[in-house]
Amino acid sequence: MMRLFRPITLGLTGFALVVTLPASAALAAGGAFGWVGPGGKSYFVKNLPDKRCLDMRQEARGARNGTKQPLRIYAGKHCTGPATRLAPGASAPSGTRFASVVLNPR
Repeated sequence: MMRLFRPITLGLTGFALVVTLPASAALAAGGAFGWVGPGGKSYFVKNLPDKRCLDMRQEARGARNGTKQPLRIYAGKHCTGPATRLAPGASAPSGTRFASVVLNPR
């Protein structure tokens, strides 16, 4: 089972559980953000909050933007370090590791 992300104040919770975002934090971005986590397991999250940096708690690589909005993945926590922009429907190379993500960046 997997959890949806909470606002950044709580950060991303484990990859194995699902948490529902409050309706006010979720956008109708449509689609899902996906990535590969520990052990090569695939994970997906729907309704990422808009313009909020979310930190990954564990290894994350191979991001896929299945939303209708652009997003950025960052090498460092708190949306720092080198960034890769992913247009809607785009994927990062499978080995690209990242530590944080923001939907519809400014």
